Amino acid sequence: MEISAQELASITGGTVDGDSAAVVSSFAKIEDAAPGALTFLANPKYTHYLYSTKASIALVNNRFKAEQPLPPQLTLVRVSDPYATLAHLLAYVESVKPQLKGIEQPCFIAEGVEIPQDAYIGAFAYIGAGARLGKGVKIYPHTYIGCDVVIGDGTTLHSGVKVYQGCRIGAGCIIHSGTVIGADGFGFAPTEHGYDKIPQVGIVEIEDDVEIGANSCIDRATMGKTSIGRGTKLDNLMQVAHNVSIGCHNVFAAQSGIAGSTQIGDFNMVGGQVGFAGHITVGDRNQIGAQSGIPNNVGDNRRLMGYPAVDAGKFARTQVYLKRLPELFKQK
Repeated sequence: MEISAQELASITGGTVDGDSAAVVSSFAKIEDAAPGALTFLANPKYTHYLYSTKASIALVNNRFKAEQPLPPQLTLVRVSDPYATLAHLLAYVESVKPQLKGIEQPCFIAEGVEIPQDAYIGAFAYIGAGARLGKGVKIYPHTYIGCDVVIGDGTTLHSGVKVYQGCRIGAGCIIHSGTVIGADGFGFAPTEHGYDKIPQVGIVEIEDDVEIGANSCIDRATMGKTSIGRGTKLDNLMQVAHNVSIGCHNVFAAQSGIAGSTQIGDFNMVGGQVGFAGHITVGDRNQIGAQSGIPNNVGDNRRLMGYPAVDAGKFARTQVYLKRLPELFKQK
C-alpha cells in the first residue's frame, strides 16, 4: 500500500515539511531505511541518523529543529508524538490487510459449537463442546480450545495456544504462540508419604484488550479464578500462578513470575525477570526495575529495584558504595 506525505498528515493530524507528494510503501528503522520507506524519530539518541537516512518520509516531533542539512529526498511529517503516531499507523495498515476467514480442514469442532461467519479456524485446531466464539475471532492452526471456553469478539489466538476447559477470554485480546491458559495451579499438600495433589477447580478469566506473549503460562485457580484485567500486556515467558489477580493496564516485561494469590493493582510497569512472592498485595502505578524481588506488600506510586526491592534511589546509592568496597578494604 502506498501513501503520500499529505495523506499521512491527514491521517495523523500532522503537518508536512517538504514534498507533500512524497510516497512511501514500507516502514523501516531510521538507520536501515531505504527509499520509499517511512521512518520515525522518537529518541533523541537517534537524531544523527536523520541527517543520513535514505527514508522518503520521517515522523518527527512538532518541536524538532534540524541542526544540519537534511537529506534532499527526505520529507518530514511533524506530529505531537512520533512513537504513538507510528503505532496508530501500523494498526491502520494491519486493519486494511485482507482478513483471514473461514474454516480450514482438517480441524475438529464439537457438535453444537457455532462458528461466526467472519471467524477464522486454522487447520488442526480443536474446539471442544460448549465453547463460544465471538465475531471475528481468529484461531490459528494447532490451537486447542477446551470445553466451555468463552472467547470474545475480535480476539486472536496464534498457532499452538492451549486454553483449558472453562476459561474465559475477553474481546480484542491477542494470545501468542505456545501460551497455555488454565493449566493446573501448583497445589500440593505435604503428607508423610510425599505430596498429594490438590485439585484445581477454578478458571482463568482474561478481560478485554489483553495481550500475552509467547510461551507464557497462566494457571487456573484452585477455587474461584485467576484474573488479568483490561488492557494489561504480558511479555513472553511469563508465569502467573493460581488465584493471582492482575488489575488493568499493567505492563510486564519477559520472564517475570507471580506466585499464588498475589494481588496486583492498575497501571504498574514491571521490568524483566521480576519475581513476586505469593499472598502479597501490590498497589497502583508502581515502577519495578528488572530482576527485582518483591517479597512484601507494596503501596502506590513507588519506584523499586533490587533483591529484596528497595527504593530505586537507595538501590543506586548502594551500588555506588559496593563498587568502592575494594578501595575501602585497602584503606584498612
